[in-house]
Amino acid sequence: MKKRLSILFSMLLVMSLFLAACGFGGSDSGSSKDKEGGSGDGSKEQALRVNINTEPFSLNPGLANDSVSGNVLRQTFEGLTRLDKDGKPTEAMAESIDVSEDKLTYTFKIREDAKWTNGDPVTAQDFEYAWKWVLDAKNESQYAEMMYYLKGGEAAHKGQGSIDDVGIKVVDDKTLEVTLDHVTPYFLELTAFYTYFPVNKKVAEANDKWYTDAGENYVSNGPFKMTEWKHNDEIVLEANDTYWDKDTVKLEKINMYMINDPNTGLSMFDKGELDWAGSPLGTLPTDAIPQLKEKGNLNIEVKTGTYMYKFNTQEKALSNAKVRKALTYAIDRKAIVENVTKAEQVPALAMVPPQAYGDEKNELFKDADVKEAKKLLDEGLKELGMSELPAIKVSYNTDEGHQKIAQAIQDMWSKNLGIKVELNNQEWNVYIDELQKGNYQVGRMGWIGDFNDPITFLEMFKDKDGGNNDTFWENAEYKKLIDASRGETDVEKRLDILKQAEQILMDEMPAAPIYYYTDAWIQSDSLKDVTVLSTGDVQFKWAHFE
Repeated sequence: MKKRLSILFSMLLVMSLFLAACGFGGSDSGSSKDKEGGSGDGSKEQALRVNINTEPFSLNPGLANDSVSGNVLRQTFEGLTRLDKDGKPTEAMAESIDVSEDKLTYTFKIREDAKWTNGDPVTAQDFEYAWKWVLDAKNESQYAEMMYYLKGGEAAHKGQGSIDDVGIKVVDDKTLEVTLDHVTPYFLELTAFYTYFPVNKKVAEANDKWYTDAGENYVSNGPFKMTEWKHNDEIVLEANDTYWDKDTVKLEKINMYMINDPNTGLSMFDKGELDWAGSPLGTLPTDAIPQLKEKGNLNIEVKTGTYMYKFNTQEKALSNAKVRKALTYAIDRKAIVENVTKAEQVPALAMVPPQAYGDEKNELFKDADVKEAKKLLDEGLKELGMSELPAIKVSYNTDEGHQKIAQAIQDMWSKNLGIKVELNNQEWNVYIDELQKGNYQVGRMGWIGDFNDPITFLEMFKDKDGGNNDTFWENAEYKKLIDASRGETDVEKRLDILKQAEQILMDEMPAAPIYYYTDAWIQSDSLKDVTVLSTGDVQFKWAHFE
């Protein structure tokens, strides 16, 4: 949940990009058959090679909770809706959608020609099974809160109601009726999100580990199917010949490499071994960004996402809001984006990127306010009965960019507050597991909006036992405001309620915003019609080589 600007704050909705940048080093790095021993006639082989950086956390839509997994799942699965090239939800598995007058009941007619990769029909029962599986607390879905929009969803997940009473009704094999808990204007965007993808009920009930490897058990319903999964090395996707819209799909194959070194990825691109280098699939070396800008082949686009440091509020030293604010205020964000990240990121002075509100600015505290930070630290330590702050350990997943940011903040906290800081890096799957268990003090995390609305940033802090609230912070008034926003149908009043909630969040500071993300990448000049959205979603359904 990561993501990340020639700054176009006026673009309030999801952006789509038709990519046509020059290859690094001045050469065409496309997948030419000439280069790969093909026909030699100059035609382009429809095989895409990208780097996704690391092993996905999970390729079960109900368990996935990160951008790596999400960007694989968006190619292999499809929900009732799909975000189109303009970022608008459009019919996908559903061929028609009927919405009741009170906006609380949605009736989806599933396409007759919707099939799984094993030939089974996609049914309403598959959606019912997948959504209720997410809500079943024993399955430990980190994104179960995404189903709280359904009537009875929250109660079922928390054991306060029956899962049979959730607002999901199978009318017949091809008709699904969904009743919402409250009016949700962006519900059809949610049904395009991977947590709402269907799962083949028959296959999943026969094998509860169906999603752990490629093979006959890994059935999907999207434009591509997974044919190979070499763990921690490579995923291979091929065009899905059972997909209802298969004639639209031009790519025949996608090789997704897991190279957790941006320098190696850039070198492979320069040699013509990759067709894409950088975000939102991977990262570019920060030191190379100025050179790529100068060459003119760097793409930088706005991203509705926040890079942050989460505080484990269960740790004594970090249980005090003044201490957390002191650490937050002592960070010089302008220096980080100008000297470390270098890809036109914007210093984050609030949790929610301003474009999610439809605003140009959202600033709730002052950057690099060292004087106030020192004052707050002294006050916080007195309240804790401590004479000084013990050494703080900052954890991050292995990545050159995260390391450089951590080193910069380590230096700022040492210089500005006299705090000793230890750095701890771990591979992604280990790191995210430790974070969710609370085995950390300060941990880096990115949150990319699941859709373009403030609630996607604020809702994760609502409950201390929530799937993505690794800070374990909770505030009664904050909870009340988030709940109130759900029932408010007036757009301006709803945004005002959310701004009140965010102010509480920044007063308590369970997480320190660092910067708002950008997507920065280079690509083969022959690669066309890849769709990149401001939520960090990448779609290859329409992509092709010329």
